[in-house]
Amino acid sequence: MSADLVMDFLGALSLAAGSLFALAAALGLVRFPDALSRMHAATKPAVFGMLLVLLGVALTLRDAKVITLLTFAVLMQVMTAPVSGHLVARTAHRTGQWDSADAVVDELAEDQASDTD
Repeated sequence: MSADLVMDFLGALSLAAGSLFALAAALGLVRFPDALSRMHAATKPAVFGMLLVLLGVALTLRDAKVITLLTFAVLMQVMTAPVSGHLVARTAHRTGQWDSADAVVDELAEDQASDTD
Protein backbone atom coordinates (compact mmCIF):
# COMPACT_ATOMS: atom_id res chain seq x y z
CA MET A 1 0.00 0.00 0.00
CA SER A 2 1.32 3.40 -0.99
CA ALA A 3 2.25 5.96 1.66
CA ASP A 4 0.17 8.58 -0.18
CA LEU A 5 -2.87 6.33 -0.02
CA VAL A 6 -2.41 5.82 3.71
CA MET A 7 -2.02 9.57 4.29
CA ASP A 8 -5.13 10.29 2.21
CA PHE A 9 -7.10 7.69 4.16
CA LEU A 10 -5.96 9.10 7.51
CA GLY A 11 -6.78 12.60 6.28
CA ALA A 12 -10.29 11.56 5.26
CA LEU A 13 -10.79 9.77 8.58
CA SER A 14 -9.65 12.86 10.46
CA LEU A 15 -11.96 15.09 8.41
CA ALA A 16 -14.91 12.81 9.15
CA ALA A 17 -14.14 12.67 12.88
CA GLY A 18 -13.71 16.45 13.02
CA SER A 19 -17.03 16.93 11.27
CA LEU A 20 -18.75 14.69 13.82
CA PHE A 21 -17.26 16.69 16.69
CA ALA A 22 -18.39 19.94 15.07
CA LEU A 23 -21.88 18.47 14.66
CA ALA A 24 -21.91 17.44 18.32
CA ALA A 25 -20.88 20.98 19.31
CA ALA A 26 -23.65 22.49 17.19
CA LEU A 27 -26.23 20.15 18.68
CA GLY A 28 -24.98 21.03 22.16
CA LEU A 29 -25.38 24.73 21.47
CA VAL A 30 -28.97 24.17 20.43
CA ARG A 31 -30.00 21.56 22.97
CA PHE A 32 -28.20 22.38 26.24
CA PRO A 33 -30.35 24.21 28.80
CA ASP A 34 -28.12 26.94 30.25
CA ALA A 35 -25.32 29.26 29.21
CA LEU A 36 -22.54 27.37 30.98
CA SER A 37 -23.44 24.09 29.32
CA ARG A 38 -23.61 25.83 25.96
CA MET A 39 -20.24 27.43 26.63
CA HIS A 40 -18.77 23.98 27.18
CA ALA A 41 -20.26 22.77 23.90
CA ALA A 42 -18.93 25.81 22.07
CA THR A 43 -15.37 25.44 23.31
CA LYS A 44 -14.40 21.82 23.90
CA PRO A 45 -15.81 19.72 21.04
CA ALA A 46 -15.87 22.60 18.55
CA VAL A 47 -12.16 23.29 19.02
CA PHE A 48 -11.26 19.60 18.93
CA GLY A 49 -13.38 19.15 15.81
CA MET A 50 -11.65 22.04 14.12
CA LEU A 51 -8.25 20.64 15.06
CA LEU A 52 -9.19 17.29 13.52
CA VAL A 53 -10.43 18.97 10.35
CA LEU A 54 -7.21 20.97 10.03
CA LEU A 55 -5.18 17.81 10.64
CA GLY A 56 -7.16 16.09 7.90
CA VAL A 57 -6.45 18.96 5.50
CA ALA A 58 -2.75 18.86 6.38
CA LEU A 59 -2.56 15.09 5.87
CA THR A 60 -4.38 15.31 2.56
CA LEU A 61 -2.55 18.27 1.01
CA ARG A 62 0.95 17.68 2.47
CA ASP A 63 2.29 21.10 1.42
CA ALA A 64 4.71 23.00 3.68
CA LYS A 65 2.98 26.36 3.11
CA VAL A 66 -0.44 24.93 3.92
CA ILE A 67 0.85 23.15 7.02
CA THR A 68 2.47 26.38 8.23
CA LEU A 69 -0.80 28.28 7.81
CA LEU A 70 -2.78 25.49 9.49
CA THR A 71 -0.35 25.44 12.41
CA PHE A 72 -0.91 29.18 12.86
CA ALA A 73 -4.70 28.62 12.77
CA VAL A 74 -4.42 25.85 15.39
CA LEU A 75 -2.31 28.02 17.68
CA MET A 76 -4.73 30.94 17.41
CA GLN A 77 -7.73 28.70 18.11
CA VAL A 78 -6.09 27.03 21.10
CA MET A 79 -5.11 30.42 22.53
CA THR A 80 -8.44 32.20 22.01
CA ALA A 81 -11.05 29.51 22.75
CA PRO A 82 -10.37 29.35 26.53
CA VAL A 83 -10.48 33.15 26.78
CA SER A 84 -13.80 33.39 24.95
CA GLY A 85 -15.25 30.56 27.05
CA HIS A 86 -14.11 32.32 30.21
CA LEU A 87 -15.71 35.59 29.14
CA VAL A 88 -18.99 33.85 28.28
CA ALA A 89 -19.00 32.19 31.71
CA ARG A 90 -18.32 35.47 33.52
CA THR A 91 -21.05 37.24 31.54
CA ALA A 92 -23.53 34.44 32.25
CA HIS A 93 -22.68 34.65 35.95
CA ARG A 94 -22.96 38.43 36.15
CA THR A 95 -26.30 38.52 34.32
CA GLY A 96 -27.79 35.64 36.31
CA GLN A 97 -28.11 33.30 33.32
CA TRP A 98 -26.77 30.25 35.14
CA ASP A 99 -28.10 27.83 37.72
CA SER A 100 -26.41 28.64 41.03
CA ALA A 101 -28.01 25.60 42.71
CA ASP A 102 -25.68 23.30 40.76
CA ALA A 103 -22.53 25.19 41.75
CA VAL A 104 -20.39 23.62 44.44
CA VAL A 105 -18.12 26.64 44.82
CA ASP A 106 -18.88 30.14 43.56
CA GLU A 107 -15.62 32.04 43.74
CA LEU A 108 -16.77 34.73 41.33
CA ALA A 109 -19.61 35.74 43.67
CA GLU A 110 -17.10 35.99 46.50
CA ASP A 111 -14.85 38.20 44.35
CA GLN A 112 -17.77 40.41 43.34
CA ALA A 113 -18.85 40.78 46.97
CA SER A 114 -15.33 41.82 48.00
CA ASP A 115 -15.19 44.36 45.13
CA THR A 116 -18.26 46.19 46.41
CA ASP A 117 -16.94 46.42 49.99
